[in-house]
Amino acid sequence: MTKREEIISCIQEGRGVLGIEFGSTRIKAVLIDENHNPIAAGDHEWENRLENGVWTYRLEEIWEGLQDSYDKLAEDVKNTYQIQLTRLGAIGFSGMMHGYMAFDREEKLLVPFRTWRNTMTEEAAAVLSECFAFNIPQRWSIAHLYQAILKGEEHVEKIDYLSTLAGYIHWKLTGQRVVGIGEASGMFPIDSAAGDYDAEMMQKFDALVADKGFPWKLREILPKVLRAGEMAGTLTKEGARLLDRSGCLQPGVPLCPPEGDAGTGMTATKSVEKRTGNVSAGTSVFAMIVLEKPLSAMHREIDMVTTPAGDPVAMVHCNNCTSDLNAWVGLFAEFAECFGIKADKNKLFSTLYQKAMEGDKDCGGMIACNYYSGEPVTGLEEGRPMFLRRPDSHLGLANFMRSHLYASLATLKIGLDILLKEEDVKIDSITGHGGLFKTKGVGQSILAAAMNAPISVMETAGEGGAWGMALLAAYMLSKKDGQSLGDYLDSRVFAERKSETMEPDLADVAGFETYTKQYQACLAAEKAAVQAF
Repeated sequence: MTKREEIISCIQEGRGVLGIEFGSTRIKAVLIDENHNPIAAGDHEWENRLENGVWTYRLEEIWEGLQDSYDKLAEDVKNTYQIQLTRLGAIGFSGMMHGYMAFDREEKLLVPFRTWRNTMTEEAAAVLSECFAFNIPQRWSIAHLYQAILKGEEHVEKIDYLSTLAGYIHWKLTGQRVVGIGEASGMFPIDSAAGDYDAEMMQKFDALVADKGFPWKLREILPKVLRAGEMAGTLTKEGARLLDRSGCLQPGVPLCPPEGDAGTGMTATKSVEKRTGNVSAGTSVFAMIVLEKPLSAMHREIDMVTTPAGDPVAMVHCNNCTSDLNAWVGLFAEFAECFGIKADKNKLFSTLYQKAMEGDKDCGGMIACNYYSGEPVTGLEEGRPMFLRRPDSHLGLANFMRSHLYASLATLKIGLDILLKEEDVKIDSITGHGGLFKTKGVGQSILAAAMNAPISVMETAGEGGAWGMALLAAYMLSKKDGQSLGDYLDSRVFAERKSETMEPDLADVAGFETYTKQYQACLAAEKAAVQAF
């Protein structure tokens, strides 16, 4: 049997596994075969909007994006293999972690979806962090809930269910109010040993709001926590129609626990074991380090989350990465069009990224402050993208692009320095993935300079979180009894997949250190800009 015949048989017999991830700018669907190789894909571009001071997506945009991405995947299957997609072996959904989606008993969304990008919960995050003696970031669901309580928002007493984007989609397609433990760890602190929300902290929260007289306790409105590999329901008839507008997809497909983009990133880079880590760089950027021992102190710049299997992870999450960089590349594309040149998008990015490698190691006196939105790591409630340079700077395209690439990782470096220099966290391997690493060697070399550590990029780096989610669904479907997620990935998925490792260039490391000091010095100007403009 040829490879094509094997794939056709896999699809016809319903053994293909589907992963769908809701990213910040793209919803992507990936179908994989029994060898975990992508065999079809579909995507839908979308963008959050700022409405009444809140970064949000509308419900109709969520469903239109999901259906469009699935339609395109089914069309890819039909065009490539001449098969109508009707059966699947398993499905998994993931999305941007954190945020706030509150529903009443009639399953009505009480307030517009508040995404991870919002920085409106500073007061709540500070109070909860002190109460729990545990860092609660502003974007976490519990911070949004408590901030709504502090503001006296009327909808709070009507809450029947509080979920994330991935949890919401899963609920509507299966009827199950569950999330994976990694996703749950971005809602409320997790007790890894128990595999559940931290019971003591939950009691503290209920006591904190007891005088409000709400008709609910926190556990009653949060989704149930499941670990990777557990069954999380099946696709209902109604769910099948919500996903596939054609009506061809059969219900009854098993679903794995919905996860966040952090968990899918760890899975897609085989970074779920102790002393491994990954950096996901796109609209936002975050580093995940699986810890071998607890940190010595609480750090407001460091979030404590978990792998999809429930192991403790130190996370540095930055709201801003490539949004400002992408905007500048868009400006260059517009400039080219003025001269009748329609530049290929991928080639434009690749050319400009490679040009950056010709720039000065410290960017020649140029600083890009890339804060498109607020940035909790550096204490900014709002963002104002800025570009600054000294009068004696070496103005040129190479330095300009290099400064924006550095800026995309500068805030991440500030947080990582706490882990690597203050906490002396040990890491055996770091893997990069996401849009920043698509141009061979560029993002990889800059991350190596930022961390002063070797960085690996796998041949599957471009597959992204949707592929990682499909792997989690495949793990649920195909794992052996007692087989850990790490062992499954090692033996079944990555045993023969290639990766390239790049060592840090010492001159680049020194240049990035200089740039970061200048970047931090410019944050005062950023804060002043927020107040003035």
